[in-house]
Amino acid sequence: MNDATLVPTPNDCDLPRRRSDFATFSEAIDYAARSEKGLNFHDMRGTLERVYPYRQMREDALVMARRMVASGIGKNDRVALIAETCPEFAALFCACIYTGAWPVPLPLPTGFGGKDGYIDQLAVQLESSDPKILIYPPEIAEMAQAAADRQGCEGTDWDSFARREAADVVLPEASPDDICYLQYSSGSTRFPTGVAVTHEALLHNLRGHSTSMKFRENDRVVSWLPWYHDMGLVGCFLSVIANQASIDYIKTEHFARRPLAWLDLISRNQGTTLSYSPTFGYDICARRISSQSHVSDRFDLSRWRIAGNGADMIRPDVMQNFVNAFADAGFKASAFTPSYGLAEATLAVTVMPPGEGIRVELVEEERLSGTRGDLSRPARYRAIVNCGKPIDGMEVVIRGENDAAKRDHQIGKVWCRGKSVMHSYFRNEEATNDCLVDGWLDTGDMGYMADGYLFIVGRAKDMIIINGKNHWPQDIEWAVEQLPGFNHGDIAAFSIETESGEEAPAVLVHCRVSDPEERTRLHEQIRDKVRSITGMNCVVELVPPRTLPRTSSGKLSRAKAKRLYLAGEIQPLPVLEAA
Repeated sequence: MNDATLVPTPNDCDLPRRRSDFATFSEAIDYAARSEKGLNFHDMRGTLERVYPYRQMREDALVMARRMVASGIGKNDRVALIAETCPEFAALFCACIYTGAWPVPLPLPTGFGGKDGYIDQLAVQLESSDPKILIYPPEIAEMAQAAADRQGCEGTDWDSFARREAADVVLPEASPDDICYLQYSSGSTRFPTGVAVTHEALLHNLRGHSTSMKFRENDRVVSWLPWYHDMGLVGCFLSVIANQASIDYIKTEHFARRPLAWLDLISRNQGTTLSYSPTFGYDICARRISSQSHVSDRFDLSRWRIAGNGADMIRPDVMQNFVNAFADAGFKASAFTPSYGLAEATLAVTVMPPGEGIRVELVEEERLSGTRGDLSRPARYRAIVNCGKPIDGMEVVIRGENDAAKRDHQIGKVWCRGKSVMHSYFRNEEATNDCLVDGWLDTGDMGYMADGYLFIVGRAKDMIIINGKNHWPQDIEWAVEQLPGFNHGDIAAFSIETESGEEAPAVLVHCRVSDPEERTRLHEQIRDKVRSITGMNCVVELVPPRTLPRTSSGKLSRAKAKRLYLAGEIQPLPVLEAA
């Protein structure tokens, strides 16, 4: 029930701001609890439902930690937690830190193809993390308990856990080199690998990130990002604790239903200066508002200093559309703060210096693909977004064949090194050794450096190689998106083997057209568009809306789309033969 007398936690207080300069995260929690700041939870319409000061969170966490000890949970045990955006998860996560156990945030049942798909996914991640217990919201008890039973670990809802007896014990002291938590990256679905992050790595990354963003004394944050993804967990939960900032939350599923509630919340809380989103979040808002007018009457985005963007390829056209849509509400293009990071580096690798906004370079296709194209055809270019400079303490290099270092503007694999880099993949030495070499992390991404800034081109594993020529799937997808009626995320491109044994590009496209003749024309239109990009015929399949799979963070999963398509689990819509 909403309480009109609720007052959100303040932006300022007498406690001096410390930018994550703690030895362990438990120290960060203790320090934040000395302030009046904290977490504020809002409903779908942005109405404040629960105020949760850091002081209260710490008290609850200490009680929960002693309940964990009484339940036989100790140092280095894993505790799987369904990452609902709520005080219960926050207290339980911090309780694990005080206990010396490793919290393992796991996703909610959205985007997994229904009940059975979610149970399967949860069971796979439980098998990988091998937790002592799974603690979940009462609302999903049936599914969560089914996954726990399948894995053979204890399962309970957090209301029941809160009624357990607490042990009267002295809790252990954490060390900087202890594992703080396990994070499953958003791509971890079929063969998940838990990223083990130490206290030192977490605090080092949070310190570098907050310094790069020039985190200010009274900055306030708004977020709808899920806590089972690194940008939501680290950037918008652990970071605000370690930097003593107040934050306002709406749940991810509420943002999905009413995306403009995010901007309403930023407008209403006049002290809000920081908020992050992947590209698709800005895209949805710009599309929603396009049919409305008088944005200045509804929104005030003039104080939004850091509009962070990361977790996916950054689209300059989408960012410009957002600026066009909300400039009258005071939004400034210079607020955009592109960044690059990954769970294996805790969170941030590079961040654009505040105020520099979106900066792009037009790069010729031949340079992107690394192959010489048809010189008789006009050159094509793609706008590559500048993702900023390495955060403090992080080194970034670009490597080519035989790990040779590349010069500025030469494309290769992105490697990074620093204290923020993960300890390992949990119980997966082979995968760890594949990407960690002499302290350097192979990110798996392709890009280039220019004057100290990083430009990301794409994922190496997503590259489509046909007849010796490289094609980036996003180039094909973006080309199709230019046709009328398509949204960002409606297209997935990858390579398949045809009946003749040759490789060919395949494109799955969400289709909202029911008329058979219109559908046929659309099919041919898409095929012509892809042919103009690749120079070859491709397999085009029209599929029902909402068919293409996404990762837990909302990103298109090309690998899963390909797997489902080849397995016959994605059924194309019928198309008439062209005349």
